[in-house]
Amino acid sequence: MDMSFVSFTAVHKSEVIKNTLNPSWREMRIPVSSLCNGDVNRTLKVECYDWDSDGSHDLIGMFTTNVQELQQANSSFELKNPKKADKKKYVNSGVVKVEHVRMVKDYGFLDYIQAGVQMNFTVAIDFTQSNGHPSDPRSLHYINNVGLNQYATALQSVGNIIQDYDSDKMFPALGFGGKLPDGSISHEFFLNLNPGNPFCAGIGGVMHAYQSAIRSVALWGPTNFAPVINHVARFAAAMRDGTNYFVLLIITDGVITDMPQTVQAVIEASYLPMSIIIVGVGNADFSAMELLDDALKGNESASEGQHRTAQRDIVQFVPLRDYLSLGDSHMVHARLAKAVLAEVPDQFLGYMRRHNIEPPKQRLAPQSISSGPPMPQPSVPQM
Repeated sequence: MDMSFVSFTAVHKSEVIKNTLNPSWREMRIPVSSLCNGDVNRTLKVECYDWDSDGSHDLIGMFTTNVQELQQANSSFELKNPKKADKKKYVNSGVVKVEHVRMVKDYGFLDYIQAGVQMNFTVAIDFTQSNGHPSDPRSLHYINNVGLNQYATALQSVGNIIQDYDSDKMFPALGFGGKLPDGSISHEFFLNLNPGNPFCAGIGGVMHAYQSAIRSVALWGPTNFAPVINHVARFAAAMRDGTNYFVLLIITDGVITDMPQTVQAVIEASYLPMSIIIVGVGNADFSAMELLDDALKGNESASEGQHRTAQRDIVQFVPLRDYLSLGDSHMVHARLAKAVLAEVPDQFLGYMRRHNIEPPKQRLAPQSISSGPPMPQPSVPQM
């Protein structure tokens, strides 16, 4: 077929592989509906370019195929450049080898939840001095009988949604950056100050533990995230089989003071069944949170030369101040919860798909986790 009169629509672009003549691209996951509209014999065109930073990419070569052909074992395709095709000694501009193609059923978030996969939620609250003394009405931790402070607003907004996805509704809750009643400074303490039984019954229990802790734990510092991330990661590391997924909600007012350790903790956690949500309260400059996004994209300066890069994007940052002016409290709670939980289903599915974990055929029995962390829904063949 003469391809010069056929129009094509771009359906996928790979990542850029730099400084090599033998690139190996990551596995691509493309919906059949997008790739070929369900027609496995529809012609597909694959183009390979030499990438240039100014956007003037040079065509190396291209080939045509279809899904049926791609599924054949050890498929190889010659890249041909039309501008060189008439040259006497021209053979090709390279060869693309397809390692494997699998057609997989696309399961959605609720398929796993309905099959009994457990969502485990942990909250970690910032007890550093920058929040202001709890007795000061200007404090972010100020507690009164009139309304909720910003920490309680974030807790209630997210927690009321999350607890519907948790089977036993028993939540471990942590604090960090506080000076405990015994005089020790801790970056990883249980909010109810009971290491023997750190669980709180529902979000109401978490709220009660928080209000009690704010009266007995002195605000201190610094603002270290790595200990609470590693705390949840230990439980996630012990349950990689897809029966459990962990969500850590960190509520903070300030800039991370252990950024290198936090970046490394996030990178390690990205290999685990785990997501991290950070809600920023108050009016601090949260621009440094972008460093976490850089780390997840393999940015060398952010990860300080670490060779291991993040496997998945598992961090989401939401500034509470963007939602406080949206109207009445019901609107604030609804919009905040939606924003905070928006990415978790896709992050959850990203882990399951990467590890080829399907929903259990028989519904799992509820499990209790000795001390560890739930969410809403989103929803292809895999190349």
